[in-house]
Amino acid sequence: MATTTPLDATAPRRAPGARRAGRSPRRRRPNVLGGLGGLVWLAVIIVPVYYVVISSLRPQQGFFATNPLALPSKVTFANYSLVLDSGFGRYFLNSAVITAASVVATVVLSLMAAYAVVRSRTRLARGAFSVFLLGLAIPVHATIIPLYYMITRAHLYDSLLALILPSTGFAVPITVLILANFIRDIPGELFESMRMDGATDWRMLRSLVLPLARPAIVTVGIYDALHVWNGFLFPLILTQSPGNRVLPMALWTFQGEFTVNVPAILAAVVLSTLPMLAAYLVGRRSLVRGLTAGFGR
Repeated sequence: MATTTPLDATAPRRAPGARRAGRSPRRRRPNVLGGLGGLVWLAVIIVPVYYVVISSLRPQQGFFATNPLALPSKVTFANYSLVLDSGFGRYFLNSAVITAASVVATVVLSLMAAYAVVRSRTRLARGAFSVFLLGLAIPVHATIIPLYYMITRAHLYDSLLALILPSTGFAVPITVLILANFIRDIPGELFESMRMDGATDWRMLRSLVLPLARPAIVTVGIYDALHVWNGFLFPLILTQSPGNRVLPMALWTFQGEFTVNVPAILAAVVLSTLPMLAAYLVGRRSLVRGLTAGFGR
């Protein structure tokens, strides 16, 4: 008696997920509203930047009589020369020293504090984290009078250290909060395995937490650097002499009693923006990873 083979055994099997012949892939509908919203937001960002750069290349004479968004009829770099000859290098160095010292101190202290908050189970660690959260609710302007009193009593008035200490203190709470949330995402098995190998907390902080938390560290570093670099209140209240001025205070150099040299001010703004732009370009990958950590999980 002849045996028959089932049809499904001899027929070629279709690969999983393969499309049927004759059917075109499904097209996604274009998000027109999203595209228009993106273009509007791009215009909101680009137009002020365009105005600042173009205005810094205009001569001061007849500045207010020209169209602010039109290309300059005569491009001049005299405004940049004036800024560089007016002590810009000194102001730039002061801002760089204050920003670097504040960011390094903030990241080091916050990383150790965040590690202690996450890994410690004591009541003291939970209380310390509550204090850090309380620091987020205290506005800077409400503390400027007692801060001025403490700085003067410590004989630190009109010094760079008078700007580094408050900048570090007010940046620590938000930095600890971000780093603590990032450290919590590190699997606990990694800590336990290193603990079984005899690693101390300092070793785990240096060899485990520091490499894995690099995106968060870059994120908070750039965030804190922007706040310190653009800070105006602390330099205004806690410094006085021209030798300790920072870049935001240096813009007053181009403001006279009856006139304001707007192109020179905008040239100083362009020059003061370049370091933060360079920091973003260098750490943009880690910055995006740190800002999007936790999404899509």
